[in-house]
Amino acid sequence: MEFHHVSVLLEKSIEALNIRQDGIYVDATLGGAGHSYEICKRLGSNGKLIGIDQDENAIRAAEDKLINFKDKIILVKDNFKNSLKILRELDIEAIDGVIMDLGVSSHQLDSAERGFSYQHDAALDMRMDRDTSFSAYNVVNEYSEQELARIIFEYGEEKWAKRIARFIVQEREKHAIHTTGELVEIIKKAIPASARREGPHPAKRTFQAIRIEVNGELAILEESIRNFVQLLKKGGRMAVITFHSLEDRIVKKTFSSLSSPCECPPSFPVCVCGKSPVVKMITRKPIVPDDEELEFNPRARSSKLRVVEKL
Repeated sequence: MEFHHVSVLLEKSIEALNIRQDGIYVDATLGGAGHSYEICKRLGSNGKLIGIDQDENAIRAAEDKLINFKDKIILVKDNFKNSLKILRELDIEAIDGVIMDLGVSSHQLDSAERGFSYQHDAALDMRMDRDTSFSAYNVVNEYSEQELARIIFEYGEEKWAKRIARFIVQEREKHAIHTTGELVEIIKKAIPASARREGPHPAKRTFQAIRIEVNGELAILEESIRNFVQLLKKGGRMAVITFHSLEDRIVKKTFSSLSSPCECPPSFPVCVCGKSPVVKMITRKPIVPDDEELEFNPRARSSKLRVVEKL
């Protein structure tokens, strides 16, 4: 299947990076290389783009898409949580900008065999890095009822989490759950019919939760942001695109902490922490897609862009 991914908030995020022709930029979530392509177009002969993705399909697709910029790019199959190690091995001490487009790509959703989508029946997988062995199958069939309920509630913000977890455990006592189709049917049975008539697909939140657990998406986010900010040169910018409230909350909180001049309790009469802000906020409120983009790409509906600049 051809790697197809529609980059969300493309123009706004590239504009926000304030790209310098001779700069070094990182696309931490390469995906379909849409953001990377636009960055490369703006780079001069001394500019460089480092593209990182844990999905081998994304790396191969980016090689094709960026063929005209091959002298400007370095593509790395890895997780962005390892940014310090990746750039150290490339002898790069500092960068001028970084973009993170979080979540699952259009290609991953549309590739039925990857098991990300509740719209296609496929093996329970959801691994962004297919070289790892831990998958959605392990979560669904091996986690305790309490663990399942916790991740579905915390990562999916699903109010029926306990009931869904109970139904999953009851079903797997009869036989292992192997496919997304089986899981969708279990979720539908667990959620009362009255609650299924409105809102998103009944399996959406649970699938989101399992995907986040499989790939450790939230666990690595704050540390990764701090690592990238550490790598930024003065005046360098970081742009992060999120797709659900859990991601956005972490990004907002981390950016706020990095831009705050003081972390002392409000009751302290004077500052004793001695903390100085590391970044300044470029976006006080997140940038969201306009109506034109939403008409072209409905999947962008929940996206938010936040940007900071290194001081």
